[in-house]
Amino acid sequence: MSSDAMRAAGGKHLLPRQRISRDGAGTAGKPRPGEARPARDVSAGRGSDFSELALMIKQRGLLKRRRPYYAAKMAVNGGLFAAGCVAFVVLGDSWWQVVTAAVFAGVFTQLAFIGHDAGHRQIFRSRRANDLVGHVHGVLTGISYGWWVGKHRRHHANPNHEDADPDIEIRALAFTARQSGTKRGVLRWMAKYQALLFFPLLTLEGIVLHVCSIQAVLQREVKTHRVEIALLSAHMVVYLAAVFLVLSPLKAVVFIAVHQGLWGVYMGCAFAPNHKGMPTLSAADKLDFLRKQVLTSRNIRGSRFVDFLLGGLNYQIEHHLFPSMPRPNLRHAQQLVHEFCTSRGLSYSQCGLLSSYAQVLRHLHAIGAPLRHPSVSRTTP
Repeated sequence: MSSDAMRAAGGKHLLPRQRISRDGAGTAGKPRPGEARPARDVSAGRGSDFSELALMIKQRGLLKRRRPYYAAKMAVNGGLFAAGCVAFVVLGDSWWQVVTAAVFAGVFTQLAFIGHDAGHRQIFRSRRANDLVGHVHGVLTGISYGWWVGKHRRHHANPNHEDADPDIEIRALAFTARQSGTKRGVLRWMAKYQALLFFPLLTLEGIVLHVCSIQAVLQREVKTHRVEIALLSAHMVVYLAAVFLVLSPLKAVVFIAVHQGLWGVYMGCAFAPNHKGMPTLSAADKLDFLRKQVLTSRNIRGSRFVDFLLGGLNYQIEHHLFPSMPRPNLRHAQQLVHEFCTSRGLSYSQCGLLSSYAQVLRHLHAIGAPLRHPSVSRTTP
């Protein structure tokens, strides 16, 4: 391994105007908005690195299924969901239902985390068993499991790729200078002030998930579209019937707004720190699997409470390297992966939860700067 190749893999030659430091934070003299992107052709001679890491992970048994853990997790989630339903009926037509709505927002997110794990086949070895769990959690939350799995697999294949990652193809936001340059009308105004609008926009994330799910099944983008239509219809009918039968129209609308809004914020806050503000890739970037996944991902430091709060997504680097690794094993893999990346001179990004949000907002603010100040030169990456 040449010293030049090592330096490139370690982040010192990753960016022409902004480089990635050892802890993953961007450092440079005068970076331009949207240019936090790895340089070209740094993967030569590195094809065996991931194989070596994968062997270490396998030898430590970190890919073994943890069915008792997931059984307990689903039992607790199911108990909380049932308790929420009982509380909803007992409270009746009361403004205290706002609290119930907030509780359901948290429960829905925890259910979505299980659906996420099922989509990655973390729970069972059998695809059918995982899909069954995924569909059950999809009907509980009102999300098309088939649509989400397809979308999420595209994200994992090309994280932070401006042409191939659906998670950075969000009309209301711009994550690269090129994206900001294509905005027109209201979307252009939103991109100008997207850092300020980011958290308010998350209140719509739950509604967006429902709408995208319905569109996908109606347009037959999902193989099991008939099953998905039945499941989504069942969710919508039961949800709306329960809310409007128990609550007065005004309270029902407030309940839905609080529930869906807080659910969207929780979901967005769990997923946003993982890649937003990290280097973006284009077709010109040539990275091997290990570097593509590590350099575009960010871990969140914290206790087991953070693990619970973020559904294990705080170990985003490990999760992207080993998507089928059961959630409770990610914590045990983290130190091993960190040491391996350090030994290869590969930048490994991790920070606290609040710091991650600050990095996301700074990135969004920088991308919107040329739109707020047209005199500022902008280079399309």
